[in-house]
Amino acid sequence: MIPASLRKFLAFGSGVGIEITGPRGAETLRISAVQVRPTGARVVGGFSIENAAQQPAAEWGRAYSGFLKKLGWKHIAATVLLPREDVMLRQVAVPGVSDKDLAAAVGFQMDGLHPYAEADVVSSWTRLPLTSKLGTPMVLVAIARRAALERYTAWFSEAGVQIASFTCAPAAIYSARRLFAPGPPPSVLAIEEINGRMELYGESPSHPLFSAAFDATPERAVALACAELRLDPLTETRSFHALLGAEPAFPYAAALASACPHLFLPLNLLPSEFRSSSSRALWIPTAVACSLVLVAGAALAAYPTIEDRRYLRSLNAEIAQVKPKAQMAAKLDKDIETARQRTVLLDQLRKRSKMDIDVVGEMTRILPPPIWLNGLEITRSQVTVSGETEQAAPLLKQIDASPFFESSEFSMQPMRLASGEAFRVRTMREAGK
Repeated sequence: MIPASLRKFLAFGSGVGIEITGPRGAETLRISAVQVRPTGARVVGGFSIENAAQQPAAEWGRAYSGFLKKLGWKHIAATVLLPREDVMLRQVAVPGVSDKDLAAAVGFQMDGLHPYAEADVVSSWTRLPLTSKLGTPMVLVAIARRAALERYTAWFSEAGVQIASFTCAPAAIYSARRLFAPGPPPSVLAIEEINGRMELYGESPSHPLFSAAFDATPERAVALACAELRLDPLTETRSFHALLGAEPAFPYAAALASACPHLFLPLNLLPSEFRSSSSRALWIPTAVACSLVLVAGAALAAYPTIEDRRYLRSLNAEIAQVKPKAQMAAKLDKDIETARQRTVLLDQLRKRSKMDIDVVGEMTRILPPPIWLNGLEITRSQVTVSGETEQAAPLLKQIDASPFFESSEFSMQPMRLASGEAFRVRTMREAGK
């Protein structure tokens, strides 16, 4: 990860962002072109293509090509923000998982993140920066139906539009806030009415990235978002325009991602065979690497001498004498580690039943009547409870106050019933406590 103090000095490039918005079958394309320098970003142009889905792709493709030609950016590949309804965004906690094991850890949980068959979806994931509460990175996972991606891919291909990335607005906004920031940006909650729904984006120490859309009043939507983010209900909200400093905000964030892809979350749902590259500067590292290889090869050919060869033969002889003992020691270490791991596993298996019973007892204590549960699911890493109560919003703080749980969140939005509110809460077990 690039340090925040160096990030703005690497912000250099030009990019085009495209937001797909509007109802399916009558989508509108909002396009922004941005020039990025270490001193800041500047919008150099933009326009909209209304009802693009109902127009011949070649027709609006010519309008797009003319726009790029006027800017002298014919080589630029755009970043596209897919509609919210086409992308499922999930956050997965992976405490203690190293980078080399991250793919396996995310893949193990992938089936539980969407309701579709594996062959019907395309996914992309990336780590989020460290958070002070969790202590370990969260993984942001984007999932989209393959049929929708194929439709948009064919759509832009027919129009002759070069695309570098299919991503989503929350990922672009998250990185855009950090492009020129000297450090981690403060907590924030943004809200705006889009297509008849309240669109919200937020960040907080307990929830690194929050994005949702509600069919509710602004006051109700803000209250639900503050409960999820653990923010004060009186937190001042902002518009997306004020959040990013540009209008329209979403294609602006996508254009920044197109200009500086190396500084944005690499969340890309476009299959690699359809991705285009927009920067001629990408050839510079290759040329430099080839030059360094040639220089190193010439130096290596000139360096060896007779004395070097003799010294190498002497070292090899010493290594051959010590190698059998070293291999035996390594084998003993491996056997000891295997025995230790088996002992630890047996101890964990003995404790597992008691730990699960303690979880049930703790839930009974912290959720007294008139709260009642109709479901309790316990796994090694998390607990999911569902039931009814008079007010669901305080439950997250009430559960997090227990030493057994943390990072509670609603796995579905509370639903108002005649007798109260139905809820479903997911919480992490004993993570770091």
